[in-house]
Amino acid sequence: MKPPRALPLTTGTAFAVLVALIFAQALNSLFQLHTLGEEVRTMAEKHNRKIDIITQTQVAAHIRTDSLINIMLAADVFERDDHFMAFNRAGFLVGSGRKALAEMGLSPGEQRDFDAQTRLVNRIQATQEAIIDLIYGGRTETARQQLVAEAIPIQEIFNHQLADMRARYQAANLAAQQRAQRTYRQTLLLTLALGIGAVLLALLIAWRTLRKARLRARQIQTQLIELEHSRAALREEATHDPLTGLANRRLFYDRLQQAIRHARRYGGRIGLLYVDLDRFKAINDQYGHHIGDTVLSEVARQLQVCVRESDTVARLGGDEFVVLLEGVQGRQDCFAAALKIEQALAGNTFFGSLGLDVEASIGQSLFPEDGDNEDALIRAADAAMYRVKSGCESQRQTALPF
Repeated sequence: MKPPRALPLTTGTAFAVLVALIFAQALNSLFQLHTLGEEVRTMAEKHNRKIDIITQTQVAAHIRTDSLINIMLAADVFERDDHFMAFNRAGFLVGSGRKALAEMGLSPGEQRDFDAQTRLVNRIQATQEAIIDLIYGGRTETARQQLVAEAIPIQEIFNHQLADMRARYQAANLAAQQRAQRTYRQTLLLTLALGIGAVLLALLIAWRTLRKARLRARQIQTQLIELEHSRAALREEATHDPLTGLANRRLFYDRLQQAIRHARRYGGRIGLLYVDLDRFKAINDQYGHHIGDTVLSEVARQLQVCVRESDTVARLGGDEFVVLLEGVQGRQDCFAAALKIEQALAGNTFFGSLGLDVEASIGQSLFPEDGDNEDALIRAADAAMYRVKSGCESQRQTALPF
């Protein structure tokens, strides 16, 4: 006697065909999702690269215009030559950016816009070179009039064109994401429909497809968001402290070097205050780092209030700040600024509401008496601050070692 078959032949065949069809559909769905993800990622990377190139080109165009203005304003021949070199470097960057954009490939519509932009760039270059000739020919007023009447307006047109190009690529990224979402929903519905016919097996296939598709969509979205956030953060962190918004060490050194060059040329003086908070570690340990960060932000605000708009306040790191005082007459100006900072911190009602007693040790240095370069000035102010903090002086600002 033959054993009974588990399934009739026709039923088994139909089931096998159905499973094969569902399996093929599942594979096809996964393949489409993978391909779509690759296309979206490739498109996003290409468009983001174009956006970066356009942004760099726009920045270089701004620098070129600024350099042209500085050439016209510069009274010193060597300073004018420095601005002229910056003008040429910026022009090279503009040309390199446009060349890189063209090499990435353009659609017919993009090519038409690019060709029109090329004609505008040639016009800008000719106008700027004509202004340069007028400046070096001693016709500064005529150069100024041409700059205002012609160079700046057409430069603005160029900047608007670059901004429009960047907006179009951003819109293309958004459209690609929307297409991916629509395709994903269609694939999901089809997979679920076939899954109902195959009961548990189809449900399993649909579930796995859904999980992978959602993961891929989230990954693409997350990558785009992280890329945009990283770009914005890098631009800000390049020159500013992320917690307080003050100038960071790099920007401070740049401004200090410029101030020293200016003081050397015109025989001026520069004051430097090195501010270090007292017992700040105890505040962090007792109240937590979130209160410590709040204290640092409030101290930064107070420092900015206590000095002039022309002065620079920077955070070097931790609880250390520096204040660059330009155009001071002598040490008395430095002393007055330091005393004002101490009084502001002592009378701050915000610290009082938290039950905190915030004080600072402030060291001072003066250019050129305490140093003829930025490193010497900072070392002198730092050493003066440590003498105040260590109690080597009987009083604070009135007894600084000057």
